[in-house]
Amino acid sequence: MKGLLAATALMAGLASPAAAQGYLDRAPSDELIYFLLPDRFENGDHANDRGGIKGGRLEHGFDPTAKGFFLGGDLKGLTSRLDYIQGMGATAIWLGPIYRNKPVQGPKGEESAGYHGYWITDFTTVDPHFGTEADLKAFIAAAHARGMKVYLDIITNHTADVIQYRECPDTACSYRSRADYPFTRRGGPNGVPINERFLGDAAEHQTVENYTRLTDPRWAYTPYLPKGEEKVKVPGWLNDPIYYNNRGDSSFKGESSILGDFVGLDDVMTAHPRVVRGMVDIYGSWIDRFKVDGFRIDTARHVNPEFWQAFVSAMLERARANGIPNFHIFGEVLDPDAGSLARFTHVDRFPAVLDFAFQSAVEKVVAEGGPPSGLTRLFYMDPLYAGVEGAPQQLPTFLGNHDIGRFSTFVRKANPDASDAEQLARVKLAHSMLLLLRGVPTIYSGDEQGFVGDGHDQDAREPLFPSQVAVYNDNRL
Repeated sequence: MKGLLAATALMAGLASPAAAQGYLDRAPSDELIYFLLPDRFENGDHANDRGGIKGGRLEHGFDPTAKGFFLGGDLKGLTSRLDYIQGMGATAIWLGPIYRNKPVQGPKGEESAGYHGYWITDFTTVDPHFGTEADLKAFIAAAHARGMKVYLDIITNHTADVIQYRECPDTACSYRSRADYPFTRRGGPNGVPINERFLGDAAEHQTVENYTRLTDPRWAYTPYLPKGEEKVKVPGWLNDPIYYNNRGDSSFKGESSILGDFVGLDDVMTAHPRVVRGMVDIYGSWIDRFKVDGFRIDTARHVNPEFWQAFVSAMLERARANGIPNFHIFGEVLDPDAGSLARFTHVDRFPAVLDFAFQSAVEKVVAEGGPPSGLTRLFYMDPLYAGVEGAPQQLPTFLGNHDIGRFSTFVRKANPDASDAEQLARVKLAHSMLLLLRGVPTIYSGDEQGFVGDGHDQDAREPLFPSQVAVYNDNRL
């Protein structure tokens, strides 16, 4: 019934005044989410396109002709288009990260910009490319006045790439494990003793007393802050390399999945009690100041469970203290296996996770023409999820996104010789399943316009406003 009501709302239009007054009382399972990256939705203020930064595109990051740079979307533009979003029946907006980012990073000749919001330097304020804190408050107030909720996309796993390692100045640093490079030796088991009496980062040792003994970050590499970037991160404690794992790039296998740098981004030591307290303070402040209704948590699987056990409960408590009883928290765990996803609701204690198992099942059945038994197995696994009865109803379901690509792209690639009519029929069928089956339907911005990207990541991040990017403009809807 919930799915049917959502589908009806999608066609019916604006919410009623009663719904606007009672949005706080709606359970997370009763929402229909619209997800967008603010840079790619609507440009409402051209004065902030360069974020107040002088210089060229490699300084300020704005280049409306390049898919990997800021294109100009902002919070004022988003606020001006709330009629459009609500007119589809969406009741909640998942807003891509809006925190101050490192404008541009990457090796020479391979630079791109932080338009997506996942390269944070200042965790406490809005990136000037998107506007101001006042603009964010105005957007949230306007959404709430319509009975719509706002979910912020947050990151605790990493920051922008600021910390460098002296051992590999011109190449990526490979991961160095705890066994080969213990915390208590500098540069390997035969190195100079450091961090005397530090007992390691196992769960039972994640205490303030133990981490006071961790003072030298040179266990695997020699981390340093480049000149001019010594104080670029906010809050200030994030500038100290001791609060990072400093073990080189993750291979996304074994312990490196938690302790390695995410494609060069500075991997925060989330086992450290100071980091736990700091992240609770950071994101608790966003609840206090802006009265947001939930968090989508990026790279959740790359953070240790003990951190989430503390952080999730603290955020739910903070929300209740702010009069937000149905605060929705869902983690990003990129795994198509329902059992693996469910683990994060038990061990890490997430109330919900993005339902990659749903996405994978629908892609195999509808886009690739696989047997419907894939969907049968998906729902057969629902009892694995922890929480209240009917917990899977809180899982945000989706068909594609800004990382893996659009569902329409999957359909076209799997059926290259099919007619446009057949491809559209498959896309419509998938969206009917999204709206009518269990979970919280989540629409990725642009899908409702028939966007068909060239692939994943940057190739799936087309703007809704007129584009100057050639590889976007040649797409056939």
